[in-house]
Amino acid sequence: MACAARFDYNMSAMATNLSPATAEAPRRITRREAAHTLAASFLGWTLDAFDFFVLVFVLPTIASDFHVSIADVAFTITATLMMRPVGALVFGWIADRYGRRVPLMADVLFYSVIEVLSGLAPSYGTFLFLRTLYGIGMGGEWGVGASLAMEAVEPRWRGFFSGLLQEGYAVGYLLAAAAYFFVFPAFGWRAMFFLGGAPALLTLYIRASVPESEAWERTRPEPRAIVGAVWSNLRLFLYIVVLMTMMNLVSHGTQDMYPTFLDKQRGLDPRAVATIAIIYNLGALAGGVVFGYFSDRIGRRRAMAIALVIGLLVVPLWIVPRSMLLLACGAFLMQFMVQGAWGVIPAHLAELSPPEVRGLFSGLAYQLGVLFAANAAFIEALIAERAGYETALAAVAAVVLTLGAIVVLAGNERRGTSLTREESAIG
Repeated sequence: MACAARFDYNMSAMATNLSPATAEAPRRITRREAAHTLAASFLGWTLDAFDFFVLVFVLPTIASDFHVSIADVAFTITATLMMRPVGALVFGWIADRYGRRVPLMADVLFYSVIEVLSGLAPSYGTFLFLRTLYGIGMGGEWGVGASLAMEAVEPRWRGFFSGLLQEGYAVGYLLAAAAYFFVFPAFGWRAMFFLGGAPALLTLYIRASVPESEAWERTRPEPRAIVGAVWSNLRLFLYIVVLMTMMNLVSHGTQDMYPTFLDKQRGLDPRAVATIAIIYNLGALAGGVVFGYFSDRIGRRRAMAIALVIGLLVVPLWIVPRSMLLLACGAFLMQFMVQGAWGVIPAHLAELSPPEVRGLFSGLAYQLGVLFAANAAFIEALIAERAGYETALAAVAAVVLTLGAIVVLAGNERRGTSLTREESAIG
């Protein structure tokens, strides 16, 4: 696997390789514009994650309303995850060809509308169809938003802001937990999906305050260059797909069914489940920033591997206790480590990806990893029906954390490299 990740860029001459005398340099964005770019990308990923995670809190209730099993409703998570590569391909291609801003706005508007419609679904079949469409929107946001954000950050702070950006995912989960705590008891599960229409307002902020990516302005690839950049770096692309498959198994294997475990096997009421979820998402947020920061100093792979190995050691505290206090402590530590490893991902993938095709390359590899990990919640639910949620979650977490650390260490990195021109790999 390591040899698959040691690569040379073989790309056609683009604007990034031209001298100042032969190419007009685009206007450099100001710090204020960079701050707006980071804020918009963070909010886009936060609200996308919120729209996804409202479902994991209400699986049993939706199953009861639609007269299907919890595993059937868990399969809608699988359907969402399976469609994310389609969104990454469509929106990533447009973002590399025509710029980052407009595709990001279109994507946010699309997934917001689908989320509201999910709350209006009259049957399980309609709900499944809408969650499948939602996967397209969710898949398109990360690659475009992460590329836009990482291209606006100074290299020496890229890891830190990578962790901050990625933990928009944890903040989205945190907001979903808060909605479950405050909204669900009074208004039911449909109202939680209606809240998912709020991200549409983000498009107004992006339009008003976020500039186009300077790095994209320097490349502006033609369709042939996009295809050529992917093809000439195919081995690297395949390695990133494997990496993202393991990282998504780690994430979904430790998150999606955990509220159901707390409900069904530990007997906690909705507000107790929401409280623990808020606690472990605070851990996730802290972990992403901490390990992102350290990845700027000790390297991307080393930071990720350390987080995953410590996460493996935390499994017993995360799943075995009966008391709410110990469960909360274990859940906090688990997500500190899991999302600590994830916090490095935006910077790591942006640095590995060819400049001409960064939006498509990183986003599609990420979402193919999501596709191959899409059955995590469904498989856990099936195992739990036979062996219990405690056994199912512990076994899956132990396996994916171990394999994840191995895959991370098998690759390479380009820590601190320019995102607008080729440089020698670091690390």
